[in-house]
Amino acid sequence: MRLHGIRHKRQCKPRSKREQIILWGGLFFITLLFHLLARMVSGFAEWYATHIYPLLVGSVGRLCSLLPFSVSEALLMALLAAASVWVGAAFWHVASDLKKRRIGKFWEYSAVWVGKLLVALFFLFTLNCGINYHRTTFSQRAGFVMQKSTKEELAALCLELTEEVNEAASRILVDEEGGCLALGDISGRARKAMEAASAEYPELAGYYPRAKAIGNSWAMSYQFLQGIYSPFTIEANYNRDIPDYDKPSTICHELSHLRGFMREDEANFVAYLACRASEEPDFRYSGSMLAYVHSMNALYREDRELYRQIRLELCQQAERDLKLQSIFWDAYEGPVAEASDKINDTYLKVNAQTEGTKSYGRMVDLLLALRRTKG
Repeated sequence: MRLHGIRHKRQCKPRSKREQIILWGGLFFITLLFHLLARMVSGFAEWYATHIYPLLVGSVGRLCSLLPFSVSEALLMALLAAASVWVGAAFWHVASDLKKRRIGKFWEYSAVWVGKLLVALFFLFTLNCGINYHRTTFSQRAGFVMQKSTKEELAALCLELTEEVNEAASRILVDEEGGCLALGDISGRARKAMEAASAEYPELAGYYPRAKAIGNSWAMSYQFLQGIYSPFTIEANYNRDIPDYDKPSTICHELSHLRGFMREDEANFVAYLACRASEEPDFRYSGSMLAYVHSMNALYREDRELYRQIRLELCQQAERDLKLQSIFWDAYEGPVAEASDKINDTYLKVNAQTEGTKSYGRMVDLLLALRRTKG
């Protein structure tokens, strides 16, 4: 007898090993194909960075921006918790008197899930970061022409930046230690600074999610990290423990990655442009100090006596902030910082920044190119 109105539910069968291999293997192949296209097909990375990536920033980045905490940090904490549970389970399987077949199943199950996780992370990294490493650089799009400069041009740049720093330093607030004090919504003000810079440089126009302060910033400090861009959540994160004068330029640096400009040297340059475009004294001070330090370091390598002469022109406020910054980072010197620097150096080289961490020095050439445009 047939009963009307009763439907039998189909049971969803788990995918077979063959189906899972096809699914995750296909995702890995597609990701690898994107990498090859970005590296080998002219114009693909630039097209992706200007047409597809902004859609991801405006959707995933916007969604994560609504939450008051760093989503990437929360996911990392969850991953570490899961890893701890897995380690406990692994010890239990090894220590318990279990059949070898059951232990083998456990390791097989673990390997499959680790493999899936790595493929998923590789896919997200590629879409939200990896392809952009091969796009047209900001300097090319903005029309900056870099060329060899004389020592005299470098010295003139350092003098101009010294004046910028001294002027901005006279208008900032200071804390009880005498260091720069940045109050209010720094992240919100950084977004406004980037928007102000986009008026002169349309390449920077677009939606900017809110930058997030990392709760466990001590971990970043031990790695000598001021900020970090998370390609897995499309978030700009920064170290909340660093000296205040570094925060505006650090946040603007990370926000530049959200416009698809991944080179570290250019992100520093964009941070300077954004801070200079801001009307906030602490932002102008932060950007000028960033440019000053890079330029003076370059001059030190060229002519130490000239470096010492120009350094005497720096105001006491800036000297105090540089000293406080040095004290802050000295407390985190050690093997962790050294290992982190080596990892970062390798990461940059793998992603087409062949100079590695030394590529930060290219910022000086961009500053000199900017100075030439001002006539």
